[in-house]
Amino acid sequence: MSDMPYTYIVDHIPTSTAKNRRPGISMTPEYVTIHSTANPSSTARQERAWLTNSNNIATASFHVVVDEKEAVECIPLNEVAWHAGDGRGPGNTKSIGVEICESGDREKTLQNVAELVAKLLHERKWGIDRVKQHYDWSGKNCPRILRDTGRWPEFLGMIEKELKEMSEHWAEKYYKFLTEEKGIVIREKRFDDTVTRGELFALMARMMGYKE
Repeated sequence: MSDMPYTYIVDHIPTSTAKNRRPGISMTPEYVTIHSTANPSSTARQERAWLTNSNNIATASFHVVVDEKEAVECIPLNEVAWHAGDGRGPGNTKSIGVEICESGDREKTLQNVAELVAKLLHERKWGIDRVKQHYDWSGKNCPRILRDTGRWPEFLGMIEKELKEMSEHWAEKYYKFLTEEKGIVIREKRFDDTVTRGELFALMARMMGYKE
C-alpha cells in the first residue's frame, strides 16, 4: 500500500437536494466510473459544496470526489448519481462515479484514487474490468487528465498493484521471508490448512535444533 494516506469522509448531500443531483433511486452497482473535474483549482470539499449550491442548476453529480488529502462520499454508493451522461443507461444506474480533482499534487491525488478504487473492487470481489471511463458511457473526453496524457493504462496498472496487495493472504509476507530470505524449501503453500499437534511439535523441535 502507498505511504500517502488520505482521509475518507462521508458527507452525503441531503435527500432534499434537487433530483437532478440526488435522485434518490436505489442502485446495485456493477462498475466504477472514473471522471476528472475539469476544474484546476477546486478541492474535494469545494466539489461537494457545488452539489448543494443554490445557483447550481446542472443535472450532474457523483458519488465520491478525491483530492490530494481527502475523499468525500457525497451520495451513498447504493444510490444513483447523474455522472455518466447516458441517461438511464448502465453508466448512471449501475456504476459508482469517482471524480478526480485536478488541483494540488496530481500524483498524490492519482495514488489516492487508485487506492480507493482498488478498495471498492476488493470489497465487491470485482476485477479491473469493472473500471470504466466516463468516455465509455457517453463518448465525452473524460477523465481528460488521463486521456489527454495517455495515462489511462498506467492508471489501471496502479489500481491493479493496489488490488494485488489487498488480495494477498496475511501470511504471504511470512512465506516470502522464509523462502526468499532464509532459503527454506516449502513444498506446498497452503496457508489455511490446519496443523495437528504432532506437526506443531515437529516444527518446534526442528526450530530448536532437532536433527532427523
